[in-house]
Amino acid sequence: MNPIAKIFLSVAALVAVSLSCMGKAGAADAKPDLVLRGEITGADHQRYRTVPFEVPAGTARITVQFEYGGKEEKTTIDLGLLGPDGFRGQDGFRGWSGGNKAIFTVSATDATPSYLPGPIRPGKWSLLLGIPNIRKETRSEYSARIWLGREDTPYWQPEIANPPLRDEAGWYRGDLHMHDAHSDGSCQSQAGAKVPCPLFLTAQAAVARGLDFVAITDHNTTSQANAIRELQLYFDRLLLVPGREITTFSGHANLIGTVAPLDFRVEGDMRDGGGRDWNALLRDAASLHGIVSINHPIRPSGEICMGCGWTAQPQADPGLLQAVEVVNGMDADTPYSGIPFWEALLNAGHRLTAIGGSDNHNASQLEPSIGGGPVGVPTTVVRASALSMPALLDGLRAGHVFVDVQGSRDRRLDFSARKGDATARMGDGLSAAPGEAIEFTVHTGNVAGGRVEVIQDGCVLTPIAEPAITSADQEFRFSWSSDGKPHWVRVNVRGGDGKLWLLGNPVYVNPAK
Repeated sequence: MNPIAKIFLSVAALVAVSLSCMGKAGAADAKPDLVLRGEITGADHQRYRTVPFEVPAGTARITVQFEYGGKEEKTTIDLGLLGPDGFRGQDGFRGWSGGNKAIFTVSATDATPSYLPGPIRPGKWSLLLGIPNIRKETRSEYSARIWLGREDTPYWQPEIANPPLRDEAGWYRGDLHMHDAHSDGSCQSQAGAKVPCPLFLTAQAAVARGLDFVAITDHNTTSQANAIRELQLYFDRLLLVPGREITTFSGHANLIGTVAPLDFRVEGDMRDGGGRDWNALLRDAASLHGIVSINHPIRPSGEICMGCGWTAQPQADPGLLQAVEVVNGMDADTPYSGIPFWEALLNAGHRLTAIGGSDNHNASQLEPSIGGGPVGVPTTVVRASALSMPALLDGLRAGHVFVDVQGSRDRRLDFSARKGDATARMGDGLSAAPGEAIEFTVHTGNVAGGRVEVIQDGCVLTPIAEPAITSADQEFRFSWSSDGKPHWVRVNVRGGDGKLWLLGNPVYVNPAK
């Protein structure tokens, strides 16, 4: 749509206003809900004008893209936003970006710098235009495209306000579990005092580790979303993903990729109301377009860390989950490892993605520990179509993931299967009748000195005669005969000391439908 319409009207007139039904959540980047067009003339020099638009009930997020012509003649239009109360009241002035931003977003939890987060009250809102300069005989057309999102609209829509940081497929490295000043993350101040640790330091630590993305998962809050929106403009090579650690008395789980409200109270948390359990919570989360993973499921739960272990009663329906945090900090080779918990769910027929998270609470931490590692230890590596939130979440759901347990910068693992013309990679399924052979391929990178470990249904197999990894780039192949029943097959890479280096997700053979 041409943003500079060839029509001349006064500034107060709207050349066209199109109002469509608010786009359904989860759809591709939709057309704007409103398009406002108008014109200023020389008579508007050094004046302010308002451009009203209607915000319907149920709106939770407003995104505006503003464009105008005449810049070659030194025309300048500054931009702001007013709520229903104008400059008065709690729902009044919402921000002023002048001429420094052509796109901005406001919502209850977060807003583009220059603008104020807060509830979106239905009613008549206005763009506030300031015209510091327009020549006497000049006419300049403007357009404003406006998207009106609901609470269940994905955080990343419209894409014009949240474009991919890299628009290419690849393996992207990140950390899916960390805390900062918005929960219990702490670090030393300039004077050496223990203080809440600013999110900026977490982002810096992630860049130093060479990560492509991080999920900020503070306990039961999304207040960090406003800081994320500000920092993302600066960290344009590091995708900052909003999340929260749902923290209850009977278990912790990360909800990654949404800032929509969610009641986190379950079981004993609601003794006066009763009846709400993890399944009710997960059903509420299902419409929010995020990823839910059980965190550190084998931790002890008690007075030192209430709810750290997974003790949900009744048990949560695995069909409402997408992932399990199988490595938390450096617990992979300890009794606290979440790997057996995850593999038991796989053996019960559930396809849940194995992920890892540092559970970092101090951005300055350098040494790993069981109770939380440095930023990026472990690293979750996701094959995604782009470095963007929707692509990253799609890759996680699909299980196109391996965990770099020690958080290296460049260790690689790829695992795939072929039967005839059909292929599958980690997280995918493949059908094979009894007696049919499946050809598996393991591709490793930068893990010389390690060895490949093949696991079927939780048991270690030895289908590779020489599993030792002797070069920086190496490929292994083995054949496996199907019995027609459901199975899962995956691979690890272990170091010479037996420690887990890389953990792969399964290829599913004859998975249940």
